[in-house]
Amino acid sequence: MDEESVSVTEIPEGAAIIDVREDDEWEAGHIDGALHVPLAELPTRLDDLPLDDDMYIICRTGGRSHRAVAWLTNNGFDAYNVAGGMGSWNLDHGKSIVSENGEEPWVM
Repeated sequence: MDEESVSVTEIPEGAAIIDVREDDEWEAGHIDGALHVPLAELPTRLDDLPLDDDMYIICRTGGRSHRAVAWLTNNGFDAYNVAGGMGSWNLDHGKSIVSENGEEPWVM
């Protein structure tokens, strides 16, 4: 099955966004309301995912999310790769992000 990519502007309002970046990247800046599941933890954290909903998977630039979407779709889940990742979300489209450490959020 071919993995589907969507642009930041195609993500529906209120959609389930899963961030597969590492802890330090998440803490520096992430989408408010996203679920943090690092790529390496994905197979063991299926119970944390909204399995009945379409999931939009994001990372820094799209590589890790591509792998996550391939794994999820091969296992029967509806998942879409967010093209360009957090760079596209925040830097290209100016969509807001939040940090976990009280500092100015940024994409690392």
